[in-house]
Amino acid sequence: MRYRKLGRTGLMVSEISFGTIPILQGSVPVLPAYFNLSEEQAVEVMEHAFRLGCNLYDTAIFPEYGDAEQKLGKFAAKIGRERIIISDKARFFDGNAMYTAVLSSCENLKTFPDIYFVHQADAEHEEEIFQKGGALDALCELKQEGKIRFTGLASHYYDILLRGAMDSRVDVLQGSGNLLERGMLDRIREEPHFHGKGIFMNKVYAAGILPRFFPVKTLISSVLSYPVSSALIGIGTKEQAEAAMLRDAPLPPLSPALPPLPQPSFSPALPPSPPLSFSQVISRLEKEFSPIPCDRCQRCKCPYGTEIHTLFRQYNYYFLGKDYWALRKLNMGISCSAELCRFCTDMPCLSMCPKNIRIPDEIERVMELVNTFYPIRS
Repeated sequence: MRYRKLGRTGLMVSEISFGTIPILQGSVPVLPAYFNLSEEQAVEVMEHAFRLGCNLYDTAIFPEYGDAEQKLGKFAAKIGRERIIISDKARFFDGNAMYTAVLSSCENLKTFPDIYFVHQADAEHEEEIFQKGGALDALCELKQEGKIRFTGLASHYYDILLRGAMDSRVDVLQGSGNLLERGMLDRIREEPHFHGKGIFMNKVYAAGILPRFFPVKTLISSVLSYPVSSALIGIGTKEQAEAAMLRDAPLPPLSPALPPLPQPSFSPALPPSPPLSFSQVISRLEKEFSPIPCDRCQRCKCPYGTEIHTLFRQYNYYFLGKDYWALRKLNMGISCSAELCRFCTDMPCLSMCPKNIRIPDEIERVMELVNTFYPIRS
């Protein structure tokens, strides 16, 4: 395992961080159907990741993440709280609600979070988050009181992350990106305001679908070739931990004869291998289907508010294996979006797209896919 600076926080974090969604148990909306770990099993998997050098564990508050905080707290107590870094988050945007959420997280963890994020910040709640008395102000107050160490902002939207990068109240950012959806990563690398901020990157496997097409080592190395602090990977088994954290070592996995639990020694990050180009990625996917060559740079702005990049993501995800989930999302408003696109005379999105995608034509293609499964009734 190698380690990187977390912006100006003074922390050194493992290049691979542990996402706790797969260790949940019970009926939780975000929980993949193929995982359902007991407390003992969850602690065992987290402990195994620690033995492999992972020192950063990311979770979120109940009920969205179920019992993840409690399990992570038990692991922290067992391993030694000072030996790991805990990242936590809540989807609250009002300052009072966020303040209360952090106190609840501390109770669930039985300790303090090192970093606490405003979770899934979007345009609808942007002003509430950033305004006086909003969620960021609450996190700053909690930081001053010693209940958290650093403040964070997590979003799938580049413009919101950029605003966070320009805000002195924000210590750490969390965005999403991968070998295919690299547009946000490219823009972060080009934008000086992100320099000096700690940055986590999630969705490295694109909700678990890209390992079917590309080696895990390639997926992780691609993200780590950008100026990010850590690649956040959802891990639910020892084998998954080994695949991510021993990517520079031969598999099969470790011998059962593991050494005593270490305090990870910090070594400087080595330059990762050059990633596959975007055209190489698209060429690989073209062996399976006809992808829309969108990297989700989010530069295209629809005058009617259509999230073009999200439509194109869902279309690609359908063919990449997330068929039911992708179609369900596409069916929510695609008819209206396609109709507005047909009657748009300005079409500013065309000049905004660096990939020169014929956006109206592709939206029609998305509409045809949806109509195949959800026929328009006269």
